[in-house]
Amino acid sequence: MAIAKRKRIRRGFSGNLYAALTTAGGPLINALLSRRLARGREDAARIGERRGIPGRPRPHGSLAWIHAASIGEALSVLRLIDRLLARYPTLNILVTTGTVTSARLLAERLPARAMHQYVPVDRPAWVRRFLDHWRPDVALWVESELWPNLVLATQARGIPMVLLNARMSARSFTRWRRRMPGLGARLLGGFALTMAQDEAEAERLRALGADPVTVPGNLKFAAGPLPYDERDLRAFFNIARGRLVWVASSTHEGEEEICAYVHRRLTADVNGLLTVIVPRHPARGVDIATKLRAQGFDVARRDADEPITEKTEIYIADTLGELGLFYRAAQVAFIGGSLIPHGGQNLLEPARLGVAVLHGPHMENFRAIVEEMSAKGASHEVADAEELVKALHSLLGNGELRREVADTAQRIATAKDGILEAVLGQLEPVLAGSGLRNRHDALAANADQGNT
Repeated sequence: MAIAKRKRIRRGFSGNLYAALTTAGGPLINALLSRRLARGREDAARIGERRGIPGRPRPHGSLAWIHAASIGEALSVLRLIDRLLARYPTLNILVTTGTVTSARLLAERLPARAMHQYVPVDRPAWVRRFLDHWRPDVALWVESELWPNLVLATQARGIPMVLLNARMSARSFTRWRRRMPGLGARLLGGFALTMAQDEAEAERLRALGADPVTVPGNLKFAAGPLPYDERDLRAFFNIARGRLVWVASSTHEGEEEICAYVHRRLTADVNGLLTVIVPRHPARGVDIATKLRAQGFDVARRDADEPITEKTEIYIADTLGELGLFYRAAQVAFIGGSLIPHGGQNLLEPARLGVAVLHGPHMENFRAIVEEMSAKGASHEVADAEELVKALHSLLGNGELRREVADTAQRIATAKDGILEAVLGQLEPVLAGSGLRNRHDALAANADQGNT
């Protein structure tokens, strides 16, 4: 009897129940925000934005709102933002994310007429405050972060919504179907269009209630090369002249020690090896350096302006937005978040720059890309530290093999720029239906009349 009742409760979990819980849980949510703030995971100067309090005025005219969870999702739509702004000269774009690092990066990379705000925590009152202020004409959600109160409130206001580059892993699909099938259908059914990364994701999204679902391709293929500073790259090459360099990018806790172990194993055969570690969260740089120095490694930190010398073994690149620099400086890249069960990071970024790519087994967030690249020998999976030692030894010691792997990876990563055009073409009817196109045409006509 009790078991049956629990099952009914799970099946009946709805947006209304969720809204009630997040309303009643205000004190707990505030306490969690304070805890995150104390740990440096929230921006003290802009904490009001997380409660829906705007950090700047709404610009006049039409506004498209794009929500991207963090850095990876935000980077995948930067070229799309450029194209939308060029196509609609009177359009403004609001980008929301939930992480401090993504906010800092977007502050540097967003073009004119695009701005960043932190997404409000998913409480009804904070969501209302956010929507009352920004009044978006259209909302574009990226990948898979769907906050129920925010989605349903946007839907209730009649704001057209599109789910871009949509992702639904098999694990997430099972969880939604078992625990919250009604809520999942309600959320996904509110999107005017869902664009999936691949056909497998599309089938899962359709089964949960998304309609229509199209498959223009993965926007990460059309993201473009990461930026870099030419002077910084020349300076790095001058310092590291003659040394083989490999980069471990977007690493998480536990992976840096593995990379240090790998470095130590390789130095017997690879003279002058330089290991560059780029932690996913730069604030961890001090702790990483302290741990590795305690193990006897000669370590330099970029954020502390510590120079690379002939004795430097490991360079901690604990700055933001410089992956483009270090990928260009390296012969091989290892993708972090993949030796631990985190889901991996974007392996197309180094591949696009002609770097040989290695990764661990936990690449669930990029499984389709991994399958395509590994099938053509463009990337290689390593199960643990020992396999990483062997793979790096092979690639660093064989320039011809390294170039062959890197060239194949680059061809795959740069072959699908047409995806961006496909996405823009499918967005056009939704944008026109939202009034953006009509508003743009009217403003353009008025401007022409004023010039005659």
